[in-house]
Amino acid sequence: MSFFVDCFVSATSLLKSMDAELCEVVWVSVKVSLISTFFASLLGIPLGLLISLHQFRLKRLVITVLNSLLALPTVLIGLFVYSFLCRKGIFGSWDLLYTQTAITIGQIILIVPLVTTFTIATISRLDGRYKKTAMTLGANRFQTSIVILREARFGIISGIAGSFGRVISEIGVSMMLGGNIRGFTRTITTAIALEYDKGEFVFAVALGIVLMVLSLAINILINFFQGKMQH
Repeated sequence: MSFFVDCFVSATSLLKSMDAELCEVVWVSVKVSLISTFFASLLGIPLGLLISLHQFRLKRLVITVLNSLLALPTVLIGLFVYSFLCRKGIFGSWDLLYTQTAITIGQIILIVPLVTTFTIATISRLDGRYKKTAMTLGANRFQTSIVILREARFGIISGIAGSFGRVISEIGVSMMLGGNIRGFTRTITTAIALEYDKGEFVFAVALGIVLMVLSLAINILINFFQGKMQH
């Protein structure tokens, strides 16, 4: 127990000193995760809206597939993207492997289903009269979609926050596609794994504290917007 306490105290001191390497790792994680979440939202929200507002033969199957993709292991996504970005892959000449861009691509694939399913679930809980009223008042499809998105905004934002929490805490994609390169592609989770292997528990604990604080902040944000939905 004393070992953990000593590590925690030392980690706290390291955080207070704003260690340059620690700040670099946190910045890379936050930067890549924010970019991934942004582009996943650009893809997932319109897709979720499209699926929610239209009836088609395979709709139930599409939703089932999306729900299944939520449990897709990150290492499989890493392996899939790696096969395209490695030297023998289709995009091997682009030299994207072991870059922040490669991590971003993998993380986008990881959370697009999450953003989409959150959007579908939120819109499905809305009163159907919103759509009918908007169309009765002469709104076109685009204007009707805007009305529905505005009413569903708190649930969608909650989904976006949850998606950010998913990517900032993943390790498979970041390790396989980023390579854990110091000062370039090293993220919080990959750095924790590396420092643990090296026996540098203080640095690993400091990063763990940062990750826990970020997770707590995300959960508070999600609960806030879910509370907004209920009022």
